[in-house]
Amino acid sequence: MGNSRALAAKDNASSTPSTSIWKEYSALFKMGIVNSNAITTFTGLWLAFILTNKHFLQSLDIVVFTMLGSSLVIAGSCALNNYIDRDIDPIMERTKERPTVTGKLSGSKVLTIGLTFVLIGLVMLFMMNMTTGIIGFIGAFTYVVLYSMWSKRLYVSNTVLGSVSGAVPPLIGWAAVDPSLPPMAWMLFLLMFIWQPPHFYALAMRRVEEYRAAGIPMLPVVKGFSVTKVHILVWVAMLLPIPFFMTSLGIPFVIIATILNIGWLVVGFLGYRKKDDIKWATRMFVYSLNYLTILFTAMVILAVI
Repeated sequence: MGNSRALAAKDNASSTPSTSIWKEYSALFKMGIVNSNAITTFTGLWLAFILTNKHFLQSLDIVVFTMLGSSLVIAGSCALNNYIDRDIDPIMERTKERPTVTGKLSGSKVLTIGLTFVLIGLVMLFMMNMTTGIIGFIGAFTYVVLYSMWSKRLYVSNTVLGSVSGAVPPLIGWAAVDPSLPPMAWMLFLLMFIWQPPHFYALAMRRVEEYRAAGIPMLPVVKGFSVTKVHILVWVAMLLPIPFFMTSLGIPFVIIATILNIGWLVVGFLGYRKKDDIKWATRMFVYSLNYLTILFTAMVILAVI
């Protein structure tokens, strides 16, 4: 019994460092963002294969290099974002445990890892074709330089500018298969671009005091909740026509997407005049997450039906 306890303690002790290391790097690379962008990248890939009548299983090299390359670019860009924000992250509750704040990963190490990941990822994307590589570079440059280093701390429009980087993953996926980028590919980009402001404005409302303390000019900080709520509803309304330009996915998709768009507006209007703005923002934020999951799952499934 004594030996078994000692062995158990030893196992626990040996597993703790590896678990901790994974947790630190997961936070550094923002794995939630990497995973969600992997879904949209794959959707772009999948739809390009289906709609161009190319064989998915015969092009697994394209799938692997595109998915791995895009994920490395995104993970590296997130690491660089953490490096840039290490002075303000201690102020915000949701970021104060990042390894760049706690000191578990040094700034120089994070900078090296971030640049290395982005470089390797871009090489993989350029191996597919020039268009895929250029789009990957634009995404990384927009997020790291135009958003993180420049607009985030200066302009209320930072969210809109940053939305460009979040909208390019499906373009990367599509371009790897079909670099001509037909209108359908740009509809995926536009869908992701429009989806992001209401998603992040709702999040900013919930974290408004943290952004205020950090000096980040998010829309709720600068303009207040009333203006932010109007902006959210306007951006959601802009999604309404998008499905009607994606009819190549079939009428069932158009119906599902339209129902989701109207549902988001209804949720917004139902709680618009209520006094609990944070509760309203939480509902809009949760809806936005479910919206994206359902919509992109529907795209993948309905494209082959």
